Amino acid sequence: MRVLFSEHLVLGLFLLGGYVKPDLQNSLLLMFMRMLLVVPLMASLAFKLYPSAGKEFRDLFRRDASGALRERTDVLLQALGCGVLMFVYIALLYVAIGLIPTGIAMTLFFTYPVFTALLAWKFFGERPTLFRWLVMVIILGGGVLTIPQSSAAYSSDTITTGIFASIGSGVVYAFYKVLAQKCLEKFHPVPFTWISFTCTLLFSAVSLLFWPLPSTQLDWTPLWIGSIFSGLVSFIGHTFNNVGIRMIGATKASIIGASSPALTALVAWVTISETLNLIQSLGIGIVTLGIALLSGESFVRRRSP
Repeated sequence: MRVLFSEHLVLGLFLLGGYVKPDLQNSLLLMFMRMLLVVPLMASLAFKLYPSAGKEFRDLFRRDASGALRERTDVLLQALGCGVLMFVYIALLYVAIGLIPTGIAMTLFFTYPVFTALLAWKFFGERPTLFRWLVMVIILGGGVLTIPQSSAAYSSDTITTGIFASIGSGVVYAFYKVLAQKCLEKFHPVPFTWISFTCTLLFSAVSLLFWPLPSTQLDWTPLWIGSIFSGLVSFIGHTFNNVGIRMIGATKASIIGASSPALTALVAWVTISETLNLIQSLGIGIVTLGIALLSGESFVRRRSP
């Protein structure tokens, strides 16, 4: 996604990128193109990945006189709500990735466990322990260290917008995680993921109808190639993540997912030579460690007598 927004020397061999400006309108376009491919792919594979997917879909809309109808309606509303939240957090994250370095954007996004813990306190009464408060402060402190300084490449306005978009995306994703965990208790991750992706496709399409693209000519071929690649990776990643939440719980899945900011920065360095200074690298490491500690503390507390 970073390459689609800005020109880079990919793998030190090919000068690619900069096909669209990193703004909300183009983010919606790329989201629509990606989901236009992923949603039919997900539908075609849903029955192979989970043969009972069709039955679960039908059960959501089947009417009967029992109390199960209310439960199915709640599950459907939760799945649709997750789709709305997915649309919002992806749009904000795309804007952030286009404006500031990829590793920094993802690191600020991955402060979401802090907001998830606060939401769990608000909605489920899970009051954070002293250890959790300390770790959350560490995560936020690490995020501050990653913030880039204004320069010729990044103006102060660009950095500010990118920071707010990254953190805002993380806040919305925290709501998504909390609602997804509740929904996945009664709904399989394959149809759940498909509903989320379909909602994102519909909302991005409607947004483009009310906010049409300018008349400038776009280079559609690389945009479609990038959208196909992004869509496939996103489809695999979301499905595995939801399967992992269902199999091992959100806490253990979060511990494993804590490596994502560091891996993103590493991949960006290898593929597009996106470098960070020592302080920013330290900040990414602190956030990664903090996420693992925050998730691990919850795991240990639940297993203790």
